[in-house]
Amino acid sequence: MTVTPDRPAPTAAATPESIIDRFVEANRAYAVDFRDGGMDARPVQKVAVVACMDARLDLFAALGLELGDAHIIRNAGGVVTDDTIRSLTISQRALGTRSVALIHHTGCGLLGLTEDFRRELELEVGQRPQWAVESFVDLDGDVRQSMQRVRTSPFLLHTDDVRGFVFDVHTGLLREVHGQDLPGNA
Repeated sequence: MTVTPDRPAPTAAATPESIIDRFVEANRAYAVDFRDGGMDARPVQKVAVVACMDARLDLFAALGLELGDAHIIRNAGGVVTDDTIRSLTISQRALGTRSVALIHHTGCGLLGLTEDFRRELELEVGQRPQWAVESFVDLDGDVRQSMQRVRTSPFLLHTDDVRGFVFDVHTGLLREVHGQDLPGNA
């Protein structure tokens, strides 16, 4: 059930203050030079990116994005869930995005995780989670499934520019996953 990180986490003795305290301190320093750029909530590039929450993915740098360019929607695995559709619907219908990029990655913690994770949680806390783990064993297959979920959602206005990718955490390169195996695609 536990995913081993690539590097060890700092021990409690090494960090006497909470990491969140460090965030607050860093924010105070950031705010000193902060100037409201007058940006609108509508992404300049009219794109929403759905990606994994993995801390190794610096989407702004990897995709050449600047602040205000895109909506970034992240969750475990970068899978398209009901909540992802909710965010994409608001992104498109209220804030004008037209394109969707889906980004999974190599070495994902959801690869090989099973629904046993939910059962173990139920045994531990006495309540079964209402959400699905959404784990997968086929990275490209899950990208295709996510593309299909976006393309077939009745709530989304713009489903013609939906593309899926796998980000390689060792090289930094994106590899496009084509949806030719999806129903309705040639």
